[in-house]
Amino acid sequence: MPKNINQLKAGTALSYISMVLGYVISLIYTPIMLRLLGQSEYGLYNLVSSVVAYLGLLNFGMGSAYIRFYLRYKVNEEKENIAKLNGMFLMIFSAVAVIAVLGGSFLVFNAELVFGTQLTADELDTAQILMGIMVINTAISFPNIVFKSFITANERFIFQKLLDVLRIVANPFLVIPLLLMGFGSVGLAIGSTIILITMEVANIIFCFRNLNMHFSFKNYDFVVLKEVIIFSSYLFLSMVVNQINLNVDKFILGRIHGTVVVAVYGLATQLEQYYMSLSTAISGVFIPRVNKIVSTSNDNNILTKLFVRIGRIQFILLSMIASGLIFFGSPFIQMWAGEDYAGAYPVVLLLILSSTIALIQNIGIEIQQAKNMHQFRSVTYFIIAIVNVLITIPLATRYEATGAAFGTALSFILGNGLLMNWYYHKKVGLDIILFWKEIASFIPALIAPTIVGVIAMNLVDLHNLVFFLLFGLLYVSVFIFSIWKLGMNNYERDLIGVPVLRLLRRIGFIS
Repeated sequence: MPKNINQLKAGTALSYISMVLGYVISLIYTPIMLRLLGQSEYGLYNLVSSVVAYLGLLNFGMGSAYIRFYLRYKVNEEKENIAKLNGMFLMIFSAVAVIAVLGGSFLVFNAELVFGTQLTADELDTAQILMGIMVINTAISFPNIVFKSFITANERFIFQKLLDVLRIVANPFLVIPLLLMGFGSVGLAIGSTIILITMEVANIIFCFRNLNMHFSFKNYDFVVLKEVIIFSSYLFLSMVVNQINLNVDKFILGRIHGTVVVAVYGLATQLEQYYMSLSTAISGVFIPRVNKIVSTSNDNNILTKLFVRIGRIQFILLSMIASGLIFFGSPFIQMWAGEDYAGAYPVVLLLILSSTIALIQNIGIEIQQAKNMHQFRSVTYFIIAIVNVLITIPLATRYEATGAAFGTALSFILGNGLLMNWYYHKKVGLDIILFWKEIASFIPALIAPTIVGVIAMNLVDLHNLVFFLLFGLLYVSVFIFSIWKLGMNNYERDLIGVPVLRLLRRIGFIS
């Protein structure tokens, strides 16, 4: 157990190191990339990736299913059944990879049918090349799901997060030379594929050398296969919903308005992904723990305490970023990405603010899956996602990127804010009233930073870099001080304070 706890703590720490590193690199790399590519080329890359992403649905959510059934066998030390499970999943994902190549080939040879008439002849040619590379990228990733899931199930978070750090650092050093050589958006795709292959090979080597992974390709338990299919079918619906919410807006905008509008929306979604990563970095490492609680005691009181504890920590981080974006986001985007991307500000606000409820409760998704109670979420989200598409088409036609984001935001609020909270409370057994009381306790701590933000937004020229940095630093300082004094409980102060004090002692700042 201590080893697992150390993996958990180190994995979480490395998650945030990789994120901070990613943000720092992105601050430097993204403006260079945007200017080397140009707005139309960046929009084209986003448009093509939004289409190819749907091939990722072919994994049917079976990565989560693998972890569930692996842990069932591991509790009873059924090594032979684990080997059979590994073999069965590897065969399934290999078959899926072949299907992805066939489906992707159809997309490549029918690019004009897919993207409509808004693309130029040159853009269509480039789109076909991009799709070809991205299809290969997607197909390669499928068999590796088994190895990544095996590593996660064994709680080897340090290795996984170190790979994330290496990927983040390697990406700009590989892509920028390709862009300087004139490869354009194709260079982005080539760079991503090279990095992916390297990561996949590393996962495979680690599984065999360090985790002694075994495979058996005979005497499959078809009863288990049936359970996997039933379990994964609802996860598949959730994946469809996620793909619709993440990518359908870009596809609709591309067909109606072309690549420039897609570029604006694409930048906003890139910022949204950074925001989401703050939340998932915490909840992701608790997946095995949730499954263990459910498989042993299934105690809703323990699960509620975990749900609240993780949600509070996530809210502290996300509220600082979201509120800072409200006050400083517009000048930041214009200075960072360029004035051509000013329209990304309202888009990213709509996406980020509407997704916050789900992000501070995303450990609840793992609780549902561990309890095999995720069917309601999947069906509900699927219906809402279809409504989202129907709303987005007229809104995107009239209001472009902002209209598309508004349609998606409505679906987030309805699905995550209302329906899922009712389901968590009434059916899953989590105390949602307690959860929101705990979140509401942060309100007094948010008053002081809000006052600073309003003053800066209305009385200071934040397009001046010096003023932007000074007032941004002031805002963050006031936020941290206020949250520390008025918002955090003792557990949260210790969670942050103890490691900071330990670090300060090591580097000699305090004795």
